[in-house]
Amino acid sequence: MAAVAQPIRPGSVAAWLFAAALAFGTFGAEASEPRHGLSAFGDLKYPAEFEHFDYVNPDAPKGGRFSLIGWGGVTTFNSLNPYILKGDAAQGMEMLFDSLMTRAQDEPDAVYGLVAKSGEVADDGMSVTFKLRPEARFQDGSPLTAEDVAFSFETLKEKGHPLYRQMLRDVEKAEALDDETVRYRFKGNQTRDLPLTVATLPIFSKAYYADKDFAETTLEAPLGSGPYTVEGLHQGRNITYKRDPDYWGKDLPVNRGRWNFDEIRFEYFRDRTAAMEAFKSGAYDFREEFTSKVWATEYDFPAITSGRVKKATLPDDTPSGTQGWFLNTRRDALKDPKVREALGLAFDFEWTNRNLFYGLYDRTQSYFENSAMRAEGEPTDKELALLDTLSAPVPEAAKGEAYAPPVTDGSGHDRALLKKADALLREAGWTVKNGVRVNEDGEPLKLEFLNFEPAFERVTAPYIRNLQRLGIQARMRMVDPSQYQQRLKGFDFDVVTQRYGMELTPGPELRSYFGSEAADMTGSLNLAGIANPAADELISDIIEAKSRGELVTAARALDRVLRAGHYWVPHWYKGTHTVAYWDKFSQPEQKPRFDRGILDTWWYDEAKAEALAGSAAADSQMAANAKPDAPRDPLQEDEPPQKADQPEDDGFAIGYLIAALVFAGLLVLVVVRFRKRRLD
Repeated sequence: MAAVAQPIRPGSVAAWLFAAALAFGTFGAEASEPRHGLSAFGDLKYPAEFEHFDYVNPDAPKGGRFSLIGWGGVTTFNSLNPYILKGDAAQGMEMLFDSLMTRAQDEPDAVYGLVAKSGEVADDGMSVTFKLRPEARFQDGSPLTAEDVAFSFETLKEKGHPLYRQMLRDVEKAEALDDETVRYRFKGNQTRDLPLTVATLPIFSKAYYADKDFAETTLEAPLGSGPYTVEGLHQGRNITYKRDPDYWGKDLPVNRGRWNFDEIRFEYFRDRTAAMEAFKSGAYDFREEFTSKVWATEYDFPAITSGRVKKATLPDDTPSGTQGWFLNTRRDALKDPKVREALGLAFDFEWTNRNLFYGLYDRTQSYFENSAMRAEGEPTDKELALLDTLSAPVPEAAKGEAYAPPVTDGSGHDRALLKKADALLREAGWTVKNGVRVNEDGEPLKLEFLNFEPAFERVTAPYIRNLQRLGIQARMRMVDPSQYQQRLKGFDFDVVTQRYGMELTPGPELRSYFGSEAADMTGSLNLAGIANPAADELISDIIEAKSRGELVTAARALDRVLRAGHYWVPHWYKGTHTVAYWDKFSQPEQKPRFDRGILDTWWYDEAKAEALAGSAAADSQMAANAKPDAPRDPLQEDEPPQKADQPEDDGFAIGYLIAALVFAGLLVLVVVRFRKRRLD
């Protein structure tokens, strides 16, 4: 699949921010000393005196507006608090809040000082001390102090999204030693990631929240310390952020050449057709395309032809993400791995890729696809040794060749694989009576695919038909986006489409994806309900790894255990970003290797904008002379829902109906004349 903007879990802004915070890496064992940055297993790329990141233009002009549609499946918003479980938060709110340190997007796991000018990890790894910059300020001019940092930690742990409570469980406390010094103390033996975890937490104003309940949703713009403020919003339709010209940190090395737009605006559309048409008309500036058919067939409108809209394919060197239909093992019918394996055999990726995706994708096989952490073939000696040392039982399948979904014959209903699926279901006690798959009590095997976008039906419907061929009573349930989010948070579904954005250096976030503790935690990302002690031990091994090699070995072993458990039916991926934008922006010569780098490194180009405006008349003439667009297939989504889908094209359906009636009339006339001739 195309990589979703980091993100995350589609549809959950809080989860996206959680994953983003953890994406900033881990800390390697080094002597205790104040450092301008922290890294994982090696030295920092940038020295203490560095002037700016290599992937920015330090002289980029400030100005202009950049607008885009919301990503991650969010089609509306009703809150400006993305750090709690309640509500659907507006996107972009992270731009309001600074953190102690921020990530370098051209290193796999390194962060550099923002609010903090240095960080010092104790020799035993059980604490980290940050020295704050005295010039740090909130947007109302009040000083940002160590008290605010400690307050933010306590607030997130006590009132924030449950994910924060989980990832901060081994952070014992935060102490403000003085106005410019804060120390975090840790407990347990899995402290490797904690210095950077706390270094990248958002910082809130303690004074601001003195008379406000952090745990409640709100549409009041909060007080932050970051480069942008909320300029205005129309609830559920759009939100505009304004660059703060007095931003205290604008000249820091980590910010030089970044945050160049005066305004950034997120637009929301419940209808995918409307969103695309709005882009064609110039209603917003940028979109990343997540649908292969649309990318292949619909980016030929006049503005593309004239060069006013640019298309680009950007390399994506990050792990491709973990996307698939996740099977809720909390349901009795899905507890048996044989049943789950059988369900996977019914999906014909080869047919889907050829007929629906224009052959643009590869099949996802691994939870760490497109990375060195992907398990392949037989386990190495190190992987096997690690699996053998686990105290929890490991399935034999995990010690052999890594499970990979079979290649189908591309017919859409591979009889050999369906026969194998039937055999697995029978072994699990599900037989067929009168065409219905039932257990020994005569209860039918029912599966409901939860979704909020009709667009994904074109992928799911053929899969459901194959399941029905097996006697399974499968169907799709469409709900509105709000209900969808609530049902996900409460695990009220059988099967759901999901994507996790895996990190270059995975850490505690894996507990929320695949850990037993998260299996019954409301709002967690463990949608499959995985409660596997062997997986828990391997997650701990990943978190505790002292070298990149140890981490890769443990990740591959975890991949084997998860794949042997058949907790999902894997989807597809591609290692690029496909984007389109109106040609009024410029970008640095090099893209950050591990990020799109669009919002924070591009800039508004006045010369291009003037040229674009000057060609509007010519482009309008082209549009007037262009032939009408061919009717669109409304069922065209090929990855986790990004925006609400358009309704069926009624005019297209009526046209077919009229044609059918005319043909039927002609056929009747021919038959009547033929019969009359025979009678004559």
